[in-house]
Amino acid sequence: MHDHRRLGRELDLFDTDPLMGAGLPYWLPDGAVVRHVLEEYIREAERQAGYRHVYSPVLGKRELYEISGHWDHYSDDMFPPMKLGAEEVVLRPSLCPHHALIYRSRSHSYRELPLRMAELGGMYRSELSGVLGGLTRVRAIHLNDAHIFCTLDQAVEEARAALQLIARAYADLGIQAVRHRLSLPGEGGKYVADPKLWQRATTLLREVLDGSGIPYEAAEGEAAFYGPKIDVQIADPSGREATLSTVQIDFHQPERFDLHYIGPDGAKHRPVMVHRSIIGSVERAVAHLIEQHGGAFPAWLAPVQLLILPVSEAQVEPAQKLLRRALDQGLRAELAGPELGTLGARVRAARLVPYQAVIGEREAEAGGDLVAVRLRDGRRPGAVPGAELVARIAARVAARGSELWDGGPLAGRPA
Repeated sequence: MHDHRRLGRELDLFDTDPLMGAGLPYWLPDGAVVRHVLEEYIREAERQAGYRHVYSPVLGKRELYEISGHWDHYSDDMFPPMKLGAEEVVLRPSLCPHHALIYRSRSHSYRELPLRMAELGGMYRSELSGVLGGLTRVRAIHLNDAHIFCTLDQAVEEARAALQLIARAYADLGIQAVRHRLSLPGEGGKYVADPKLWQRATTLLREVLDGSGIPYEAAEGEAAFYGPKIDVQIADPSGREATLSTVQIDFHQPERFDLHYIGPDGAKHRPVMVHRSIIGSVERAVAHLIEQHGGAFPAWLAPVQLLILPVSEAQVEPAQKLLRRALDQGLRAELAGPELGTLGARVRAARLVPYQAVIGEREAEAGGDLVAVRLRDGRRPGAVPGAELVARIAARVAARGSELWDGGPLAGRPA
């Protein structure tokens, strides 16, 4: 059973330091690679789905969160305000108030809608020390967030499209959703007191789920303070559930921020705000991927995709040429020379690298730029020209599949 807190440190992916504080992990180079690739993947998926990306500050005036409702309903989970002259500023607990302001900063016509605004941005939660753990529960969160401003008639389809985007991302990442939850309000003053708002949003989310053919369970007391949401639940190796992805339909914040668009009748109309996060927080997504794959990430996510292993000093020069070829093709490749130990020791140290290319005396004598291929799963497909190996790996990485080798014929000979 894999625990990302232990494995992430053993594999030099992330760590913490008491001087930075609990719930504030830092990313080591290999972990930063995984995070960067994941971020680039989701940005490109969003771009292809019609989203435009923005950046917004991690600070805002206290007044901003009073307008959004966070101060009244969520302040226990926010860091205290900081004095800045006569003003108070707050580390934001979510991105949606900032996106509402960005939308409000320009006039909009119904012809522009739906307007899909995305950001992979930082936000901060004042979590108690007792609930913090590894990357799954942190105080500094980098959220794959987006807000779609649309007409009421467009809201169901936009929410349904977000669920489809989540399903595609899970397939590419090898993530398995254990269930979908319709999160509803519970008792108490935590939630906005507007029964009509809740009923409208809940009806639309049920329509989204029913129309998508997705089984779901309703859960009271799990909603956001301003509205119901669809939560996509995952589970760790111990069976503990967590929410990774969400889709919400929000009538509250468009009202609070007085958002509008000009309709075909020339009058002002209130947009609906669809909140959605495809992979949730980067921290929680990476934690789940570490545990799910045991650190043996799919080739397209692996920190090092190809390790080149010259058996002796005599093969270092052709190994360096292969390294340059792989780097030029965009692969994350490294060279582990004989100064790092015996070949067996170097192979064992790189057990999680998807592809190893061994260049020994036999390969060098054969000419034709041959290398002996070793796969992470123990297979040895054979000896193949370096150019062919690089091309094969690049193709597998581009396909984002889980299979390391396509089984096609080799141009070389058995290893």
